[in-house]
Amino acid sequence: MTTTTLAALVPLLPFLGALAGLAVGRTAPGFVRPLAILPTLTAAVLAVLVAVRQGGGRAIDAATQLTPTGSVPIDLALHLDGFAVLVAVLVTVVATCVQLYSTAYLRDDPRYPSYAALVSLFTSAMLLVVYSGDLMVLLVGWEIMGICSYFLVGHYWETPEARAASLKAFLVTKLGDVPFLIGLFALAADTGSFRITKILAAVSNGGIEHPTLIALLLLAGVAGKSAQFPLHTWLPDAMAGPTPVSALIHAATMVAAGIYFVARLLPVFADSGAALVVLAVMAAVTMIGSGLAALAQDDIKRVLAYSTIGQLGYMSGALAVGDRGAAVFHLISHGAFKAVLFLAAGVVIHAAGTNSLAAMSRMSGLARRIPDAYWTMTVALLALAAIPPFAGFFSKEAVLVAAEHTALGDRTVAPAAAGWTILVAGLLAAVLTASYAVRLWLLAFRGRGAEVPDHGKQPLAMTSVLWILAVPTIGFGLTAGLLGDWFDGHALTPSLTTAVLATGVTLVGGLVTYGAWRHTTALAARTPIGAVAAHPGAEPALVEAEAMTSHTAAYGTIADASDPADPGRLLLGPLHRHAVTGFHLDALYTALFVRPVRAAARLVRFLDREVVDTYVNGTGTVTRLLGTAVRRAQTGNVQTYVSALLAGSLALAIAAVVFANVNAGS
Repeated sequence: MTTTTLAALVPLLPFLGALAGLAVGRTAPGFVRPLAILPTLTAAVLAVLVAVRQGGGRAIDAATQLTPTGSVPIDLALHLDGFAVLVAVLVTVVATCVQLYSTAYLRDDPRYPSYAALVSLFTSAMLLVVYSGDLMVLLVGWEIMGICSYFLVGHYWETPEARAASLKAFLVTKLGDVPFLIGLFALAADTGSFRITKILAAVSNGGIEHPTLIALLLLAGVAGKSAQFPLHTWLPDAMAGPTPVSALIHAATMVAAGIYFVARLLPVFADSGAALVVLAVMAAVTMIGSGLAALAQDDIKRVLAYSTIGQLGYMSGALAVGDRGAAVFHLISHGAFKAVLFLAAGVVIHAAGTNSLAAMSRMSGLARRIPDAYWTMTVALLALAAIPPFAGFFSKEAVLVAAEHTALGDRTVAPAAAGWTILVAGLLAAVLTASYAVRLWLLAFRGRGAEVPDHGKQPLAMTSVLWILAVPTIGFGLTAGLLGDWFDGHALTPSLTTAVLATGVTLVGGLVTYGAWRHTTALAARTPIGAVAAHPGAEPALVEAEAMTSHTAAYGTIADASDPADPGRLLLGPLHRHAVTGFHLDALYTALFVRPVRAAARLVRFLDREVVDTYVNGTGTVTRLLGTAVRRAQTGNVQTYVSALLAGSLALAIAAVVFANVNAGS
């Protein structure tokens, strides 16, 4: 079987699994779990085979015309380069782990069949984006992911938080997709093709007439899909969905699509220095702002959500300095350890009965009760904080090295200003990343207070995938020197300068946070601890649904927003009240967009009801009155008709005489 045939089967198998799961979900529920796992697992095996055959060498292309358009053709095309085959492996492996994890996490959920089918469709759509060699076909996968995220984030639709989050995710990403679509059409108009290879060839020959405009239009869609400032506000709220969905969105699909798209078309963006500077500023604001916000969050999943936004900022920063190898390297590394973090967070939420860090800080025994989640989450947090030798250290270093070379003028793909912006912001973000990672670990696993109720041993389907994903979290960074051929052929090894600086500031951030925690726990010891209400035997998804509605659903009022055990409050000081709300961006957007749109809608409703309806109703009323008058004149009395006829004739005669006299006088 040829490599292109194998590659075509990779997105096709999860798609067929989704269709089959929807078809038999109600009639044969026993087949739902195999149909969820086996097609995705098979796709993962095939993706590995495709990666081995491609070998990081010359790109493999295959295409057939999908439909004649009369102008720019649309092709069903495959483009398999080193980036595509490695990202496909990441997507399929994480999706398989998520499907396996979900069999236990949503074991008694009545909507599990539709959930599993949507996860498979989500996976298929991302794989279509990864392998597609035509931008219109890529756009199909891009939009399918948007609608899948709407349904999956709103899985717990009974809760207002889930309904609002799913709608917000859909609308914010669609807001970015409008200019994105315009940019795709403008790019095709300039280059005469939607094929990625032809577009890149046209760029190398100077075939783009409006590079800055096209790049900025495309960046709007990327900012929405990959949750970059200023369209990042949907991602923290999307934590209202089930935890496995969060893992899939943050690690391998949706948010990774925007970064991957820019990496695929980086020469288009590099054709405009202004666009790269805009991307660099966007990445810098995203990294620092999300780090501050993460340090203030009380919900464990919202901390991880802001963490994802910041790590995506690193990837955008690598692209802003023209190094797509570093960007994709960090994308794959981040996908592994962020999947561990979210899936382990699901175990923690189940064991604790709440997703509130403030509540967890008043507990003890979590680390002993859930050792699998404890150890794997510890490893993943070390990778997130970029502590050597974990994967996050090597991939984040690749970004900082690329920024250093650009800032010093060793690389001229991007302006030096972009390099300095990413280098400085990356180091500041490293401090914040270490700080909120240490804070999360301490509050979740080093609580001092009430004993956590024992929910029994965690299901093997949930704990096994944590160790599977922990392997690349630990060792993937060590393969950087071996995978150079897959990443544009250049090494992604750390430099001494950035390694010392980044590791130094990371250690400072972690130690300062630990010191703040020691101080705050001393204060918290003086606060009485409330009673703990256990949920023995509760399913993880049910616990999460309750905790999502209220942090105190399972534990009463043992902690509130002013909990003294939180070192983030001490470190941020007066900035905390702004950071906890995401620096009021939602309020700003409400004032600038939501309220004016609602006011305009009220005005349109008033005009429709009071003006248009009044005119239409008035016309009908006049017609009805005239009809009533005519109806009443039809009495059936001949004398009345003759009298009216004579009176009318007399009136006409008088009018004729008067008219004649007037004409004669004139």
